[in-house]
Amino acid sequence: MRSMKIGIIGAGNIGGNLTRRLTALGHQVSVANSRGPETLAELAAETGATPVAASEAANGAELVVVTIPLKNLPDLPKDLLEGAAEGFVLLDTNNYYPQQRDGRIAAIEDEGLTESRWVERQLGHPVVKAFNGTYAQDILDAPRPAGDPERIALPVAGDDPAAKQVVRELIDALGFDTVDAGGIDDSWRQQPDTPVYGLRAGVEAVTKALAEASPERSAGFRG
Repeated sequence: MRSMKIGIIGAGNIGGNLTRRLTALGHQVSVANSRGPETLAELAAETGATPVAASEAANGAELVVVTIPLKNLPDLPKDLLEGAAEGFVLLDTNNYYPQQRDGRIAAIEDEGLTESRWVERQLGHPVVKAFNGTYAQDILDAPRPAGDPERIALPVAGDDPAAKQVVRELIDALGFDTVDAGGIDDSWRQQPDTPVYGLRAGVEAVTKALAEASPERSAGFRG
């Protein structure tokens, strides 16, 4: 896969480990968090990524990854994506934890929006959903070559086939298989507390788990 310019907004467990792996694959990564670029000096020294303010993370990026607590999305700069490259892909790794972290979000609870459809509304751009049910440490420890029987598969949802393909190719390069999980209105199948969420398994088991999901949000994940 060719080298891309990638902006990562959020340097927690998922964002930090994606920064580590994507820089190791030769991508040019800019990374931002809520506390300012000076707090990312250690990650930058480790990986060669460029620490930036959140408002600058998307500048020139062909892929923008948003991996922050869902409740903080409305606080991102309104022009966050204006400087991104033409045709850029927006990757959403987020989850809605109403009782544990985010509080009640009416559009998700009352309108029945999937979490990623709500993310699209906040950011004003279509998203591809992936990595939301992935253990962060697996990004570092679980990659396997194509064809390995132990290779883990990740579900990927999105409405734009071309954008989804970019993400699937990137995940393949990271050492994981993928399963097409449908469009963003179908992405409830990979939300928290579904069979596929946190599942470490191959393509067949992930496909089966997606099919077995219920659209009914479980009590522990309702606000």
